[in-house]
Amino acid sequence: MRLGALLGPIEDITRPDSLADQARSLEGEGYASLWTAQAVGRGFMMTDPFVTLSIAAAVTKEVELGTAILQLPFYATADVALKSFSLMQASGNRLLLGLGAGSTESDHEAHHSNFDQRFRTFNAKLADLQNTFATGQCNGVDLAPWEHVQGGPPLIYGTWGAGVARAASEFDAWIGSAMHRSIEQLEEAITGYRAAGGQRAIATTIVLSRETDLGELGDFLARLAEASFDDAIVMFTPGAPDPAAVRNLLG
Repeated sequence: MRLGALLGPIEDITRPDSLADQARSLEGEGYASLWTAQAVGRGFMMTDPFVTLSIAAAVTKEVELGTAILQLPFYATADVALKSFSLMQASGNRLLLGLGAGSTESDHEAHHSNFDQRFRTFNAKLADLQNTFATGQCNGVDLAPWEHVQGGPPLIYGTWGAGVARAASEFDAWIGSAMHRSIEQLEEAITGYRAAGGQRAIATTIVLSRETDLGELGDFLARLAEASFDDAIVMFTPGAPDPAAVRNLLG
């Protein structure tokens, strides 16, 4: 099982190179992927996902770079497509585009997005985005993507419940949040995902804090690996264990 990490939030906002240093350090410690979350109106600010990954792309060479997740209802199709093509080019095709409808009402309120209609909006915009990636066309306009980024990035569905089977059949991978889920719930979900023919499975937002016990974390990661998760994505908060110590839990 590969280990990845969520970038941010920034601890020292007076340092403009904070995210860049974080990305360099985590790649140097052997983390296989770097991700960015999206949250608005939670009492703290997180750097925009596309800005975060642009910074990471500029200072890393090999790690995968992913959104976990981008809340698609907030965006125009051309905007996501152009930013994705640009990040693919800037990173050397390391982008993984994790998408979802969003589960927090404040995020939608900030973007004037109808929370109750989020899944309908997500489905409509997903269809448009997939067509744009496949054809290079958006609303009848040729975006003229560079040849080496045509087709767009791998698409990952960030979802839970009934959406997991859909992730298996319609997306390149499934990403499930471990923030509010038990290991038993994760094990049950991936069983259904594999039964539906799903390929890559990613458990994200494994929050690490000053209360994190490395022994318990090691047991949790071992159970994820035994359940056949391909990736585990940790999130460091102030006082969390050293990234090198966490990385060493997987050998």
